[in-house]
Amino acid sequence: MPSADPRVFFAAERTLLAWIRTAVSLIGLGFVVARFGLFLQLLDQQAATSASHHVSPWIGVGLAMLGAAMAATSSWQHIRFRRTLGHDDLPVGYRTGPALVAGFGVSVAGLVLGAMIVF
Repeated sequence: MPSADPRVFFAAERTLLAWIRTAVSLIGLGFVVARFGLFLQLLDQQAATSASHHVSPWIGVGLAMLGAAMAATSSWQHIRFRRTLGHDDLPVGYRTGPALVAGFGVSVAGLVLGAMIVF
C-alpha cells in the first residue's frame, strides 16, 4: 500500500488560510467604510449642510459580518475535510489547531467589530 501524501492536508490548510485572509480583508473594509461615513458626517457638519450619510455604518457592519461568517464557515469546512483524511495523510508532529484558532478568532473579532460599529 503506498504511503499517503501530506501535501493534500497542506493544500487544504493553504486554502483555509486564503479564506481567512479574505475574511480579514472584508472585516477591514467594513471598518473603513463605517469610519468613512463618520468622516463624511463630520464634513457635513462643518459645511452646515443637511445631507445625511447614515448608510455607511450599516454597509460597514454588513461587510464585517460577512467576513466573520466567511472565516467561521471556512474553518468549519476545514474541520469537516480534515475528518475525511486518514491518519497517514496528516504530517507527523504537525499541529493542526493553530489555523483553526486563527479562523475562529478572526470570526469572533469580526463579530465584535461589527457590534462596536453599531453601538
